[in-house]
Amino acid sequence: MRVDLFDFELPDERIALRPAEPRDSARLLVVDPHREAQLSDHRVCDLPSFLKPGDALVFNDTKVIPAQLEGIRHREGAGGQQVSATLHMRVGANRWKAFAKPGKRIKVGDRIAFGDSGESCLLGALDCTVEEKGEGGEVTLVFDLSGPALDEVIHSVGHIPLPPYIAAKRAEDERDRADYQTIYAREDGAVAAPTAGLHFTPELFAALDEAGIERHFVTLHVGAGTFLPMKVDDTDDHKMHLESGYVSDETAARLNAVKARGGRIVCVGTTSLRLIESAAQNSGEIRGWAGATGIFITPGYRFKAVDALMTNFHLPRSTLFMLVSAFAGLETMHAAYDHAISTGYRFYSYGDSSLLFRKD
Repeated sequence: MRVDLFDFELPDERIALRPAEPRDSARLLVVDPHREAQLSDHRVCDLPSFLKPGDALVFNDTKVIPAQLEGIRHREGAGGQQVSATLHMRVGANRWKAFAKPGKRIKVGDRIAFGDSGESCLLGALDCTVEEKGEGGEVTLVFDLSGPALDEVIHSVGHIPLPPYIAAKRAEDERDRADYQTIYAREDGAVAAPTAGLHFTPELFAALDEAGIERHFVTLHVGAGTFLPMKVDDTDDHKMHLESGYVSDETAARLNAVKARGGRIVCVGTTSLRLIESAAQNSGEIRGWAGATGIFITPGYRFKAVDALMTNFHLPRSTLFMLVSAFAGLETMHAAYDHAISTGYRFYSYGDSSLLFRKD
């Protein structure tokens, strides 16, 4: 499909720079292609009223790490040069794939010293070697530290990697360490937050419990590739980034039981949806699954297991806008985004949310 089919104009002031307070006071646009009034305006705290007893919410419990690193590149015969790297996928106890800037000036064999030695001296220096170099500034870094020792130093010297549309407007600060994290995050490894989950509060969880809505958790570590722009004109030419995660056998069995008794699976965020659809068979059965998924969902995709999706508003010409268009219909989603823009919804990671029901 042509990528420009998924374009739209977003006024700059619609980009949210901070989350709503409280989180569940954010606006919620309900999009149901089967109702005469396909669009209706609500608040996230109204979510239980759109679900039924026995439905199940699926959350991504990945935890954002301070994966933005600043350092100095060293090379024999050359002076030091300032570089930055955003870790996006762990591939070993001491190996990470990262997007580096300036990527063109980094070579295999370069040494990079990250962090301020004044901060990291008690833990050990955060030094690494460039092992491989790929496309688009991607590199594989081999750190001198490994396992928990490496994790500790990354947490000490790293920064929260705010999305570029926020970072271009303000610097990361201490508040982002809490704001850019779901209240149920527990599995370290994400570079970006599963932003639909940022709207949940203990009060909303209590209301969902009272309404008889189940909660289940899967893990997909969101990578920095989620922010990469599409540089092709046709979706067939796009190479989807990989993200690692898993669905446990126990969670899969419980979700299958939900479907068997007539309940609906409602994914909170495109990350949990992509993971569930990766784990689902053509029959609709969900099985335990672990690995790296590069599933690329565009209109025409046949959804196997997910019935509804709660998700924030996404970038134009992005893989995520393509996904929601596949889920609820391209024309429906263009109408929904036009409505959201004209009525003052806040967009992107810290913005408002939507609840989409599957068109088929």
